[in-house]
Amino acid sequence: MTRTPTHPSRPRRRDQRGQALSAFVAVVLSALFGVAGLVVDGGAKSAARAEAEAVASHAARAAVDASAFARATGSTLDVGAITAAGQQVLADRGITGQVTITDGVVRVTTTTSARTVFLSLVGISELSASGEATAVLER
Repeated sequence: MTRTPTHPSRPRRRDQRGQALSAFVAVVLSALFGVAGLVVDGGAKSAARAEAEAVASHAARAAVDASAFARATGSTLDVGAITAAGQQVLADRGITGQVTITDGVVRVTTTTSARTVFLSLVGISELSASGEATAVLER
């Protein structure tokens, strides 16, 4: 015995639970990738910033160390040699930066970048980071 529908003119209603579940999964996965991008790529940027600051500090110390002989003998400071010592540290580490000397203060600024993993999916392939350090040239 087959059963006939009581309302043959009314179309059968389709179950939409599958569509709602698909939309929910899409939203949850998008949020998950967003959080993963913040954690992983944010951590990479933080590490790049720490490296930029460490290299800037090292370059500033190297520049001050280059002036040690002139300070010890009382001779004139060789600004070119001091700047070159700081720039050499930057070149050795492969980080771009600038070494300046103003009023007896060596200032080193550095810039580097970190490649992204998750954020590259939305078109952000690198995050830049910078560092800065100063050291005083004492007489």
